[in-house]
Order: sequence, then structure tokens, then C-alpha cells
Amino acid sequence: MSLTTDPNDPKLKEGQRNETGQHEIYLVLSEEERAKGFVRPFRDAYVHVGKKLHYHSVDRIFEKPEKNEHNNKYYVAVLNVMGSEGKIIGGSYVTQDELDAWKNDRRVGGCGAVTTMGRALSETYARDPNFYGATFCVACNKHLPVAEFVWDGTNETVGS
Repeated sequence: MSLTTDPNDPKLKEGQRNETGQHEIYLVLSEEERAKGFVRPFRDAYVHVGKKLHYHSVDRIFEKPEKNEHNNKYYVAVLNVMGSEGKIIGGSYVTQDELDAWKNDRRVGGCGAVTTMGRALSETYARDPNFYGATFCVACNKHLPVAEFVWDGTNETVGS
């Protein structure tokens, strides 16, 4: 893995190609930009805790789980999705685990693995917390939205 400060580096468009799941190259802020100081504490490890479910209310609970033919999930309910104007705009089928997570205000889908980063990547997050939209999980072997991670030892979401 290598680093670049050039957002136009053609290698950045290649994406994930190797067996580790990581990209061949990652974009970081320049040393000069990172030297200006951090707006968040320097941290070099984060935990995959999963996604927080943002539903409004229960539309309906099924009498028995309905099997989805496409992904073999068993759905138990439909939860309402609220639009930006404060109106319900649709619904989403959820599994029992997702329904329980939503009811108990907990996250779902995280593997619990701790991933560590090199100094330049960590300093980039500390200088500009919104620089990245996704980050890598070493156990899942893929890049996922930063909202699925918290900084190790905290409840603070990565990228916030």
C-alpha cells in the first residue's frame, strides 16, 4: 500500500484489487496541511460497530417471518422511513435482529474488529474528520461507510 497527496493520481481510480481488500494507494492530506494542527485528537485505531438504524416507527409486524427469495433473509416487520420534510416516505423490511437493534437504539452488523492505521492516514482524519467517506475493516476485508466505526476506546463515530 502506498500514499499520495495528489487527488488526480490515476491509481486512486483503480479501487480494491488485491487479496487484502485494501487499495493499492490511498489519498492523504499533504504534510504541510497536516502540520497546521488537528481539529480532532490523533487516533490510529477504530472498531467496526455496525450501522445505526434510522427509522421513524413501526408500519407493521408480520404474524410469521416472510422469507425473501433473493437473499434468504427472514423479515419480521416493516419500519417507516422519514423524509427530510418530516413525512413518512416509505418503509423498509427488517429482520428480527434489525428490529431489536432499532427498538434498543443499538447498532447492527459490526464485527467488533479493531483496525489500526498508519500515521499519515491518522493525521489526515485528525486534521479533517470528514476527509474520508469510507474506511477499511481488517476482519470484513472491505471498505465500509465511516458511520459504521467508532474510535477505539470511545463512542465517537469515525468521521465526525
